[in-house]
Amino acid sequence: MANATILEQKKQFVAELADKMKNAASGVLVNYQGITVADDTKLRAELRNSGVEYSVVKNTLTAKACDLIGFESLKDQLTGMTAIAISSEDPVAAARILANYAKDHENFVLKAGFVDGELLDANGVKELAATPTKEVLIGRLMGSLQSGLYGFAYAIQAIIDKQESGEEAPATETSE
Repeated sequence: MANATILEQKKQFVAELADKMKNAASGVLVNYQGITVADDTKLRAELRNSGVEYSVVKNTLTAKACDLIGFESLKDQLTGMTAIAISSEDPVAAARILANYAKDHENFVLKAGFVDGELLDANGVKELAATPTKEVLIGRLMGSLQSGLYGFAYAIQAIIDKQESGEEAPATETSE
C-alpha cells in the first residue's frame, strides 16, 4: 500500500499538471523512444528557449490530469514512452519544434495534442506546426496593407501630376 504522503504528492502533481494543460495555449504528446541523450538535451534546450515546458510524466498521472480537464480522448495516446510539451504563450511553438525534430528522427513520433482547449490528432499537430509564426503573420498582414496603400498613393499622385500639367483627369463617371 502506498504511503499517504506519496499519494498526496501525486494528487498535487496531477492537479498542477491538469492546471498547466487547461491554461496552456497548446500542448503536444510525443513518443520519444530511441532518441539519444545528446539529441534529447538539444531538443529540450530549443523548447526551453521558446518558452515550452517539456517533461516525461508517467502515463497514469497524465491520464488522471486528462480526466480532470475533460481531455479523456488523449488517454488513448498514453502508451509507451510518452513526453508532453506544454506552451503557455505561443500556440504553435511546441508543435513546430517537435514536428521539425520528428522529421529528422524516425523513432520520435507525434501522438496528439491540444490548442486552446481543442484536441488534435497527430495530423492536427502537423497542421498546427505548419502555421507560420505570429511575427510572420503580422509581417504578411503589414505587407498586404502597405502594398494597398502604396498603390492608392501612386494613383493619387498620378491624378495630381496630370492636374498640375494641365491634362484632364480621367473621368470616373459618365452621365448621359
